[in-house]
Amino acid sequence: MATFLYKLGRLAFRRRHFVALIWVALLTLAGVGAASAPTAASSSFSIPGTEAQKAFDLLEQRAPEASADGASARVVFKAPDGEKVTDPANKAEIQKTVGELKSGSDQVASAADPFAPHVKAVSEDGTTAYASVTYKVTSMELTDDSRDALEKTTDDARGDGMTVEVGGDALQAMPHTGATEIIGIAVAAVVLVITFGSLVAAGLPLLTALIGVGIGVSSITALASALDLGTTTSTLAMMIGLAVGIDYALFIVSRYRAELAEGREREDAAGRAVGTAGSAVVFAGLTVVIALVGLAVVNIPMLTKMGVAAAGTVAIAVLIALTMIPALLGYAGRKVKPTGEKGRLLGGRKKSGTDAPVAQAAPAKENLGTRWARFVVRRPVAVLLLGVLGLGAAAVPVSGLELGLPDDGAQPTSTTQRKAYDLIADGFGPGFNGPLMTVTDLKGVDDAKGAAAAVQKKIAGLDDVLSAGPPQFDKAGDTAIISVVPSSKPSGTETENLVHAIRDEAKTVKADSGADVMVTGTTAMNIDVSQKLNDALLPYLALVVGLAFLLLIVVFRSVLVPLKAALGFLLSVLAALGAVVAVFQWGWLGSLFGRS
Repeated sequence: MATFLYKLGRLAFRRRHFVALIWVALLTLAGVGAASAPTAASSSFSIPGTEAQKAFDLLEQRAPEASADGASARVVFKAPDGEKVTDPANKAEIQKTVGELKSGSDQVASAADPFAPHVKAVSEDGTTAYASVTYKVTSMELTDDSRDALEKTTDDARGDGMTVEVGGDALQAMPHTGATEIIGIAVAAVVLVITFGSLVAAGLPLLTALIGVGIGVSSITALASALDLGTTTSTLAMMIGLAVGIDYALFIVSRYRAELAEGREREDAAGRAVGTAGSAVVFAGLTVVIALVGLAVVNIPMLTKMGVAAAGTVAIAVLIALTMIPALLGYAGRKVKPTGEKGRLLGGRKKSGTDAPVAQAAPAKENLGTRWARFVVRRPVAVLLLGVLGLGAAAVPVSGLELGLPDDGAQPTSTTQRKAYDLIADGFGPGFNGPLMTVTDLKGVDDAKGAAAAVQKKIAGLDDVLSAGPPQFDKAGDTAIISVVPSSKPSGTETENLVHAIRDEAKTVKADSGADVMVTGTTAMNIDVSQKLNDALLPYLALVVGLAFLLLIVVFRSVLVPLKAALGFLLSVLAALGAVVAVFQWGWLGSLFGRS
């Protein structure tokens, strides 16, 4: 492969006009495709093989009006100290706000009056009430006007002395690229300028990374509607594409400068850089592609699509590093200096005549990386033990890793979503923030209403059940929905145990009456996602590490080196996950990382 890459590097250097034209044409083609592509609808989120998804699909089929795929908001009202929401003035203001919520947007499907007899959305002490607002579209399809109307209505209500906060996914805005990416690029530019001492040499990795990301993200946008790709897909592709694009280009440029320092001609230096560092780029890129495509093991379609799309962007970054970088080096000419020679930006002097470096009067001082490498080589056992023990200690908390989707209780305490969550928990109980929905398939059951009533009675008698509402039937009468409010918070282990207890009771109900009872809703879906992620973690790591191990065997024609690399990878991943658990689950050093 090294010989092929050497020839490729030289060819790209010589035929730089042709290579640059190809990449500019691809960028233009992808941009035109993205601009002319139809607007992609909100990406569907499904968890195949889970009970929550099966119940959700049954509701979609038999009672679509009861399905929970539309956005929702829960507007929580708390009366001023010494007052109640049922006081005439407060009640009138709340009902006025509910009316404004209904009329505030054409996307609103309903807004429930908390004082309506069938709603029961007023706390026992009368200090807190909430209005549930449902929308005709998903949260990703909500317009800015709808969100602005929701926020304006609640802001107006706050002006009358009541505490008003909003929870739910209606305020969940679509992710946009912006300041974060710009800051990241600016920091990378500063680091590259300091490293290379030249604006031209520093600009090459940035330019090629941006071109690669432009082609990748534009292609994703062009295919988003046809392939049902969500907005998060392009965000992930941009993040990873920028990182590896700069990294891979940096490998080639650094090796090119080192070859120049050895006195080689620029075309030969470009070929050698691609032939040596390019091999590392190819195999590093293949490893990243394996890791991203391996997300298919989890069997969550959205994750699979995100992984494949990001892998495509990584593949583009590899191809650009191998072809466009040597082409641009040909354009840059003498503006890219050999290693050890400062550019004029950092005080270097303009040189004339030959490209060969001027002989130094004294050997250059070793850089920090070289000194560190010598230190490690002189003390391999001590450094190895220290590294293994340190990473092993950091990996210990990984045994308590909990995977899943966050709810409003995970939001910062300063957000209105978290304040609404806390108000509901204080006024009604923590379980009101994550009610469960049981769906009973009564098709073929002789006494459908009796069977549904029996299910409701069994659920109400379980531990950690605060309330179990009466069965609500679809039009055909063969599907019953029971709303169950747990006593504990949605993310608590007690709620997870309750979901499993209901599913255990469902087996008995199935045997006795033939009714099929399933648990769904946001809380149950989160529990199922958590279980699915936990079950897939070990197979995923085994797949990625195993394939990377085989790939490295091919590269190094050795077993010991790939084995060492695989073990190091596993240990570093476990240490990183352990640190995440310690900080974000256990709260260690939480304030330092902004965890509240």
